[in-house]
Amino acid sequence: MRIAVLAHVRQPIAEPFMGGMEAHCWHLAAGLAARGHEVVLFASGDSDRRFTIDSVLAEHYERTFPWHEHRGSAPLIAHVDAGYEAACDRIAAGGFDVVHNNSLHRFPLHRDRTDRVPTLTSLHVPPFDALHWFVKASPGPHHRLTVTSAAQMHAWFPDGPPAEASVLYNGIDPTAWPFQAQGDGSAVWCGRINANKGTHLAIEAARRSGIALTLFGSIDERDYWDAVVKPALGGSIRYGGHLHAAALAGEVGRASLFLFTPCWDEPFGLVAVEAMSCGLPVASFDRGAAREIVAEAGVFAPPDDVEALAAAIPQALRIDRLVPRQRVMRLFTRDTWLQNCERLYGAVRAIQHGL
Repeated sequence: MRIAVLAHVRQPIAEPFMGGMEAHCWHLAAGLAARGHEVVLFASGDSDRRFTIDSVLAEHYERTFPWHEHRGSAPLIAHVDAGYEAACDRIAAGGFDVVHNNSLHRFPLHRDRTDRVPTLTSLHVPPFDALHWFVKASPGPHHRLTVTSAAQMHAWFPDGPPAEASVLYNGIDPTAWPFQAQGDGSAVWCGRINANKGTHLAIEAARRSGIALTLFGSIDERDYWDAVVKPALGGSIRYGGHLHAAALAGEVGRASLFLFTPCWDEPFGLVAVEAMSCGLPVASFDRGAAREIVAEAGVFAPPDDVEALAAAIPQALRIDRLVPRQRVMRLFTRDTWLQNCERLYGAVRAIQHGL
């Protein structure tokens, strides 16, 4: 198939990944190409040049309009809208068999777009005002929707999902996150360093439990880093940097525990799955999809309850490392994910062609 993968453009689709959405889109494009499809990645022009790139914007908009300064501003909205409108026009004229839309933008959802090119839209975030109405109005014979968990499905469609919506779990390459039979007794935390991800709560829980903790990830909110996270570093708490995946997998695999501290309704939790693949059990807040994804591979504390999270750490450390690895191999592999994508592409194309 000739497939247009339409990405969001706040950050480039390139390593080191700023977060799960960038990693998801990169692996989607790479995985589909490896399976013999012709893939064009519609993303910011500074994305990974190993792909055939059709630039939605010349560079990711965080560089042009930093989010903390321009969130919701008219210039940012106009800039992004112009890029997506032109990209959607090129997709419509580009002879594509299907579009996999990961953009979180309203234009690809319009019925006049999805009627022209069969579209699969994957929703990676909880519902938000700028997109919610467009998503609910968008299902149709040539458009399918996916969410990353049952918890997220309920968040988007509390009165029940339309027939065109389904759960599509994300997947990882388990060979890229290899199993390690034994850890060094420490904990790791990975993700965008911002208040929604709860970095400061991971630090506090680790200190209370007496476990060493290394943080990895992009500094997404500089003020939060400067005021809250950086002053808390020192002693057994350290920052390991923002690493490429191969280096990060090595660091994660050496640890004994993953701390997962969402302070929002986490739709999936790709970082937890990557750590589980390496054999790390999880101590987590019970929020969003955390329990659904981690399940028997972790121990859970009520949201934002640092004392309970600290108490969960020694319990989680008693989980055999094979348990998280086996859960990943059963539910969250790249091959399973891509096969399910192909099945959905085939279904939405068959409807268009009357098959």
